[in-house]
Amino acid sequence: MEVTIKIFRYNPEKDRKPSYKTYRLEAVDTDRVLDLLEKVKGYQDGTLSFRRSCAHGICGSDAMRINGLNRLACKTLVHEVGTKITVEPILGLRVIKDLIVDMEPFFEHYKSIKPWLVNDDPVPEKERYQSPEDRALFDDTTKCILCACCTTSCPSFWANEKYVGPAAIVSAHRFIFDSRDQAAGERLKILNEIFGVHRCHTIFNCTLACPREIQITKAIGEIKMAISTGKLD
Repeated sequence: MEVTIKIFRYNPEKDRKPSYKTYRLEAVDTDRVLDLLEKVKGYQDGTLSFRRSCAHGICGSDAMRINGLNRLACKTLVHEVGTKITVEPILGLRVIKDLIVDMEPFFEHYKSIKPWLVNDDPVPEKERYQSPEDRALFDDTTKCILCACCTTSCPSFWANEKYVGPAAIVSAHRFIFDSRDQAAGERLKILNEIFGVHRCHTIFNCTLACPREIQITKAIGEIKMAISTGKLD
């Protein structure tokens, strides 16, 4: 079949403003959008710029807006989006070139919630044991691949880039509810600040955008509940 793909183009070194360029190419319905972008770059326009790495939905580097929704290009098939496809960079982050955005503000928010295990007890001879029941409390939020699909689909983040965003909150949830961690109160205090978890208005865009199907809004609600029930210490 013939597929038409309209791609957002912007090179700040020579373009005064962004534009769109349309390409036509042959494809099959099981081609991924990433395959189409590779064909455009390899055979029609070598100046096209986008991020990609593993191409298997694990690294999260090829997050972009495909027909208006945040998706991973490597997981989105032609038969899911049709033969007329529009590809744009994710919103809320500065465009560096074409489909590549500046991820530094996103990762600064991620680092602000201390995304590592904190435990000052003596190091055990083997591992720190945890029951299956305790693990189940945060198992869902361990799936995050930091693609930014959730954060850049959030109207609260679009309105104010200081908002820590769903991805950082999900990462905090993974440690706050980990029975082996000892810094839950510290993280909850961080998320209780003005640009923390209360900026979430339960719109569900983040949950719908997540390529790993993490129940993000549920996780945010659990953190709000932990704060409201006085678990800051």
